[in-house]
Amino acid sequence: MTLNFGVIGTGAIGREHIKRITDKLSGGKIVAVTDVNEEAARQVVKQYGLEALVYPDDKSLVNSENVDAVLVTSWGPAHEQNVLNAIEAGKYVFCEKPLATTAEGCRRIAEAEMKHGKRLVQVGFMRRYDSGYVQLKQAIDRNEIGEPLMVRCVHRNPEVDEKYTTQMAVVDTLIHEIDVLHWLISDDYKSVQVIYPKKASRAHANLKDPQLIIMETKSGIVIQAEVFVNCKYGYDIQCEVIGEDGVAYLPEPASIVTRKGAKRSTDILVEWKDRFMDAYDIELQDFIDSIIKTGQPNGPTSWDGYIAAVTADACVKAQESGQKESVDLEEKPVFYTGKITVQ
Repeated sequence: MTLNFGVIGTGAIGREHIKRITDKLSGGKIVAVTDVNEEAARQVVKQYGLEALVYPDDKSLVNSENVDAVLVTSWGPAHEQNVLNAIEAGKYVFCEKPLATTAEGCRRIAEAEMKHGKRLVQVGFMRRYDSGYVQLKQAIDRNEIGEPLMVRCVHRNPEVDEKYTTQMAVVDTLIHEIDVLHWLISDDYKSVQVIYPKKASRAHANLKDPQLIIMETKSGIVIQAEVFVNCKYGYDIQCEVIGEDGVAYLPEPASIVTRKGAKRSTDILVEWKDRFMDAYDIELQDFIDSIIKTGQPNGPTSWDGYIAAVTADACVKAQESGQKESVDLEEKPVFYTGKITVQ
């Protein structure tokens, strides 16, 4: 069986996924594309030698009988309607984050999916497919360090442009930690607080950088997450889980060690895409394989998108208030209680 994809949005991430499905992965084929810039969509079809039709809008693509699954890589504010259209048409949908720009939008998607009666949606939280995070998850689940008590994590970028805002440190950057940590420790968030250390000299005038986010879970685990997007030296992702019996660390990306000029050194990545390239491949292959084998996607759900959105909203509120803010999640529906595994 081949899963026929329709792609909504042919920008950078859309083109990367098209190339990935066409050249690297198995079981999938691009048969339809659309973009607000129709000429850009036609150029992508030509660039990758696709046997794909160019549709004038997302709804006509979604309703095409030749499309089995929809890949949503459009502008963030369009995601909610793109996904709802796909659910209404009974199509599988892989949606890059955000699932929707509001928690209410994520809730509407979850309700539509539950009404349909079958899981159709997977959210593009690729860190769950990174080999290092998978190893860390396995160590926690096997109780190798005992019950988790604290988590310390770091998300650093060398620089950002002046369009990057203080809120984006949460909704664009921390959002990945929000999802992957919730998955790692299997515990919902209870409260969040944001602290602003001394401002980095390279941060532009309207950006508060770095930021320290303190998150507490319902069982009492305390998470300290640092976001520093003008660190200059590279793209650096770290995670440390402190348990009752030991500590588990996220493995560093593989890099050669050099000894030169009386120094021992290893390279640090600069591009985020290089850090998680393999995870992008694995998550989309898992989306394809799980649908072919089981009839539904296996990865992060619409409810995971809702959890991330509610938590991010609380973090943004904490950014503005300077106070500890509660994370008010609705009870998880039975529909989403099936165990998600990563192979």
